[in-house]
Amino acid sequence: QVKLVESGGGLVQAGGSLRLSCAASGSIFSINVMGWYQQAPGKQRELVATITSAGSINYADSVKGRFTISRDNAKNTVYLQMNSLKPEDTAVYYCMATVFTRTYWGQGTQVTVSS
Repeated sequence: QVKLVESGGGLVQAGGSLRLSCAASGSIFSINVMGWYQQAPGKQRELVATITSAGSINYADSVKGRFTISRDNAKNTVYLQMNSLKPEDTAVYYCMATVFTRTYWGQGTQVTVSS
């Protein structure tokens, strides 16, 4: 079992920045991929960015150049630095982690970008 706890969401004006954090606990030695997904009202949950235990990174095209994912394996924490935020980035952001074939999710944190 892996428990994920997110923090750092909030309300920000367009062009601003936020930093999300996600701390993992439990069977953390088996975690491979960690990352972030977003879900806007009425839409499906979509990939934002992922990072493997070896450091390989994948971004959604919509956030490339604006968001940066990083991971501190010693703290079992993954971060998402979000810059140049746009109103269309407004969503609930979910942390995820994979252990072998199982995916775990955090409770989600709201990010609202006002125009």
